[in-house]
Amino acid sequence: MRRHKAQLDLKQKIKDRTAIVGVIGLGYVGLPLAVEYGNSGFEVIGLDISHSKCKTINSGRSDIDDVPDEEIKKLVEGKKLWATSDFAYLKQCDCISICVPTPLNKTKDPDVSFILEAVGQVRKHLRPGQLVVLESTTYPGTTEELILPKLESTGYEAGADFFLVFSPERVDPGNQTFKVKNTPKIVGGITKVCTQMGKLFYEQVIQEVQPVSSSRAAEMVKLLENTFRSVNIGLVNEVALMCDRLGLDVWEIIEAASTKPFGFMPFYPGPGLGGHCIPIDPHYLSWKLKALNYYARFIELAGDINSHMPEYVVERVSLLLNQHNKSIKGSKILVLGVAYKKDIKDVRESPALDVLKLLANRGAEVFYNDPFVPILKLDDLDEKSVKLTTKLLRGCDCTVIVTDHSSYDYRWIVANSKLIMDTRNATRDVKQFREKIDKL
Repeated sequence: MRRHKAQLDLKQKIKDRTAIVGVIGLGYVGLPLAVEYGNSGFEVIGLDISHSKCKTINSGRSDIDDVPDEEIKKLVEGKKLWATSDFAYLKQCDCISICVPTPLNKTKDPDVSFILEAVGQVRKHLRPGQLVVLESTTYPGTTEELILPKLESTGYEAGADFFLVFSPERVDPGNQTFKVKNTPKIVGGITKVCTQMGKLFYEQVIQEVQPVSSSRAAEMVKLLENTFRSVNIGLVNEVALMCDRLGLDVWEIIEAASTKPFGFMPFYPGPGLGGHCIPIDPHYLSWKLKALNYYARFIELAGDINSHMPEYVVERVSLLLNQHNKSIKGSKILVLGVAYKKDIKDVRESPALDVLKLLANRGAEVFYNDPFVPILKLDDLDEKSVKLTTKLLRGCDCTVIVTDHSSYDYRWIVANSKLIMDTRNATRDVKQFREKIDKL
């Protein structure tokens, strides 16, 4: 009876939006989600170990590209959102979303330490009638094998006292069409009741919710989505290498193939993969399968091709300079764009970082410009974006377009550059300067 009451009480709180929602991790996944919960009428407590991030949010400001300051300010002033580093507030939360990073370690094995730390905090404050959702990308079995035992060690039972669900994030930074609300949500619970509770919760916030049979199935869905992209990008990157050997323009080939109205989906080559998901997530699946004595050949091959694209770009720069009686060593080279994709400031896993390092290691004097990344501070990089001027372009021996930001005037850039290495086909419409442009 007590357990049945916990379920009914939570259902009612979710339906009438009186449930208090806790979001652990206020980054690219957690903050947009917290905002959507708040916009839907829930009171949201954001939890993050970064005191400065909490301070920023509580002052009505955002540090995430896709979340404008106005959205945060409105919710904070309306008492629908506030942030804290005190995880004791989890006790007050009826629904808890875990949105923490899941990186790979140096051996490309999954690092689930952030998940375990978050779950440890949830366990301390777990009570009957709570819904716990993991959104962080991970390998199939994480929710069931790692999280469930920790939470049930409290004596509470999943599906009866509390409800445990995996629902993968589907955030696409910079996408102005698909946001949290209109991107369909996958939900898979430890039990059927858990799935039903997770579905009910997300239906208050998101337009379409798709339940699957289990948390393992939901975990696999996310990995399939990003493995699909990784493998197909790896394929088209290899096609770019083939076209180079064959003396063909890979962009022309893709454009022509795209006229087929069925059976073909265009993917495009580039300097390598970036972001938190696509370069990393397939390795979670590969790692899990190794434990089952299965070698994920497509994943490993695609990863190998994609990871070597920055080296290929630098080789092309070298050949381009050689054709004009110059070497990389001693040349002034300008890299345009260091974010991992256009029109955002995220540099996580950006191939531009490798391009910068490789050029510098070969003796080039390297500069970069990125309107979204004024300062680049990483372990072995401490650079500032240079001002993009006619004098700078004309003074550099080669300009390398790595990230095709929409704000760049490519006609002006090409007109004033001595040589162009274009890794994104950004100069496709600048036809009168073809003799100075090299492409993948």
